[in-house]
Amino acid sequence: NNVVSSLIDAVADTFPVTQELVGEEFFRAMASVFVRQHPPRSRVLAHYGGAFADFVDGFEPARAVPYLADVARLERARVLAHHASDADPLTAETLGVAMSSGEDLGALQLVCHPSTSVVLSGYAIVSVWAAHQGDGDLSDMDPAVPESALVVRLGLDVLVLRLPPGAARFVIALQTGAGLADASALAAGEAADFELPKVLALLLGHGALISVQLPGSHFQ
Repeated sequence: NNVVSSLIDAVADTFPVTQELVGEEFFRAMASVFVRQHPPRSRVLAHYGGAFADFVDGFEPARAVPYLADVARLERARVLAHHASDADPLTAETLGVAMSSGEDLGALQLVCHPSTSVVLSGYAIVSVWAAHQGDGDLSDMDPAVPESALVVRLGLDVLVLRLPPGAARFVIALQTGAGLADASALAAGEAADFELPKVLALLLGHGALISVQLPGSHFQ
């Protein structure tokens, strides 16, 4: 019982907003089922809970809060960002040099910071998470509005940013090695109003990019 209680505490530490959304009693009962089905495989409890969001997705009593699993995914992404490797962010000046180098701009590959991740959701997970940080009011928002989150660590701070339309697909494409042209095309295919300069400014301004590469070249 002591072991199970400690594991439940570890899950609660990782998913505090998820717990607030359903209340401590419900959360601990749900986490109790989870820890029995998914015992830890590492002694480092800070890494425990990787399967929790998927578990919540299939936990029938939690279906009354349909965005609960995606909020858990967002909180898990914050933990992973906190523990990700350090890397110096790409500067706007360096990106400018690369883009004015005369090389094929479409082939440029932008490399994301190791802490960078995107959480896609059909619900307003960024707004819900922010409201629990004192930024906004849950009663004033529609949780059924889709939002995509960018999670990235800037210095010691883990940021959660709402991405504009198409930007989430753009970042995901960058992380799979797509060049600037292909990533932009994918984003524009999802959102006709996708604006590359604004998205690049957002990523640069929050340290989400660390280098820009071309075959045979490297700018950092």
